[in-house]
Amino acid sequence: MNKRKILPFILPIVILIFWYLITDGLNLVEPYVLPSPIDVLNSAINIIQSGKLLQNTVDTLFKVFSGLILASIVAIPLGILLGWYQTLEDLASFVISILRPIPPVAWIPFSILWFGIGTLPAVFIIFMGCVFPILVYTLDGVKRTDKVLIESAQTLGANDWNVLKRVILPSTVPYIVSGLKVGVGIALMCTISAEMIGSSSGLGYMILTATNLFDTGTTVVGMLVIGLIGLILDYVFGLAQKRIFW
Repeated sequence: MNKRKILPFILPIVILIFWYLITDGLNLVEPYVLPSPIDVLNSAINIIQSGKLLQNTVDTLFKVFSGLILASIVAIPLGILLGWYQTLEDLASFVISILRPIPPVAWIPFSILWFGIGTLPAVFIIFMGCVFPILVYTLDGVKRTDKVLIESAQTLGANDWNVLKRVILPSTVPYIVSGLKVGVGIALMCTISAEMIGSSSGLGYMILTATNLFDTGTTVVGMLVIGLIGLILDYVFGLAQKRIFW
């Protein structure tokens, strides 16, 4: 078996063994502080059988992709336009520079005031978290387009629309995918934060509820599911980058 395929699993196994030893093995840590792997497994079985894990996971994924899609609809065309038309970039750069560093969670009070409690405020927070990374990556992709290709197309009589469609956009797609890859990770973090404060469903809400009830096993299950979702999405976007665009 390929050594590189085995290596990623060594550290998780070591952590799992150490985790078991300090909890069930030697009883060095109280269950309410850190549940044992057995407790986490039992909690996972219970919430899977009850259907709560599936329902909350679907709710979270719906919010993640809703916010990500909305951010893409705004950021990708805007990034292409700002990258292509220098005047528009100069006009918008100051506002973007002010808004971009603001943490998405800082918008939570306004999201609750504007949209109440539920799915909409979470989608808004995700949108605010994703729109700027996707915008910056897209704009950077336009700027990095080979000038020779643009000039060649213009020499052959292509207008701005044809240059954008046939030269700029294909050249920018890999950068857009990179922006989406970054954005989906941010979206997941934003969703969990928003669900803990302004939502009544999702993995973040499940984690918060379990923590309040001192059900640390369910809390860890929720955290692990979030990590697993992030791992899968990162793999999918990474695969797209390697096999399709690069």
